Amino acid sequence: MKKLLLLLLTMTTVLTVNAQIVTPQPSPFSKVEQKVGLTDVTLEYSRPNMRDRKIFGDLVPYGQVWRLGANQNTKITFSTDVKVSGTTLKAGTYAIYAIPNATAWDVIFYTDANNGGLPAEWDDSKVAVKVNAEIYPLPMNIETFTITFDDLTSNSGTLGILWEKVYVGVKIDVPTDDMVLASINNVMNATPTGNDYYNAAVYYLQEGKDIKQAKTWIDKAITMAGDKAQFWQLRQQSLIYAKAGDKAGAIAAAKKSLAASEEAGNGDYVKLNKDSLKEWGAM
Repeated sequence: MKKLLLLLLTMTTVLTVNAQIVTPQPSPFSKVEQKVGLTDVTLEYSRPNMRDRKIFGDLVPYGQVWRLGANQNTKITFSTDVKVSGTTLKAGTYAIYAIPNATAWDVIFYTDANNGGLPAEWDDSKVAVKVNAEIYPLPMNIETFTITFDDLTSNSGTLGILWEKVYVGVKIDVPTDDMVLASINNVMNATPTGNDYYNAAVYYLQEGKDIKQAKTWIDKAITMAGDKAQFWQLRQQSLIYAKAGDKAGAIAAAKKSLAASEEAGNGDYVKLNKDSLKEWGAM
């Protein structure tokens, strides 16, 4: 019995010694993953709050390098080469710093991403690109420091920085078009499927490329699908025909898409097709 009591007392002492108080971090860590075109972008940063403090020009002084957040330096990782302000950044991880000022910021992509905040010694040779970005005043305070991915297209996105009443944006261009065109070329020189023809045609339509080529590809896709052609495929065929100046062909395809979407009970495509048919004078 004495041995049991001694064991229980020892365990209690160990648990007491090892116990730790856990509290929330004042600047919580955030990890954001965003697909921009075909490029994977990962952002890692910590998010301080205003807490009734004056931020820019006070807590964050003007004219000095800032870690763009709190705690460890902010990191951004690209899965492909990208361009920022016309300068190519190779695939990999970069630290992002900023030099805030009253009317514009310098936003810096730094090749050494393993700093505990700011580098112990700043090295200009590690500045991959420095962008001068205009400030856009906001009508309200942003309490928590926030970095976003805005204005996403197939070929670009804007890294948005928001805090206090400030928004700063840095455009990042990605090589989607080169990658897609290379993929299309490789597949078309091999054995393309109906889906390959469809995807290539829609891409050409959306990106304003050779519409005659898009028309050839969409026709092949629909022919290969036969009576299994789906209403969304027929919808794209109608848009490609309209873009190519073949109004009669566009109307015919839209009517087929309308009938198929009504049968499928898809109200969105029913409306889209009816709107197009009205626009083209067929309803």
